[in-house]
Amino acid sequence: MPSARSRGPDARTARSDLESGAAVADFVLVSGLLSLLFVAVLQLGLALHVRNTLTFCAAEGARAGARSGASPSDAVTRARSLITTSLSSGYAAEVSAQVETVEGVQVLAVHVRAPLPVIAFFGPSDGLDVTGRAFEEDQ
Repeated sequence: MPSARSRGPDARTARSDLESGAAVADFVLVSGLLSLLFVAVLQLGLALHVRNTLTFCAAEGARAGARSGASPSDAVTRARSLITTSLSSGYAAEVSAQVETVEGVQVLAVHVRAPLPVIAFFGPSDGLDVTGRAFEEDQ
């Protein structure tokens, strides 16, 4: 069987003709995967940002409602105001507050149920459920 050298220049030209355009196809495939990975990481960052913001707003609302002379409705109002300012009013639709007893101590808990951003800011309507708590000052 003759080697590639003994075949002459026609064999090398035929082989390079078969591989022409392979770099373009490789670039398209790799860049598509890298773009998808980049968008996925960006979306994960957005979901974590929304979750952390909702947790902070619920905790701040609980602190506002747990003050001496305040009520759970004050906590809901404060949490809704912070969520609307930080994210949007769509995330502040389901906010509730109630007084709980944890190991003999009264705690005001603010519960926020909001959409989980899966594609941009759109996703399941009740994907996130966060809670913020604060000790009641009037005990």
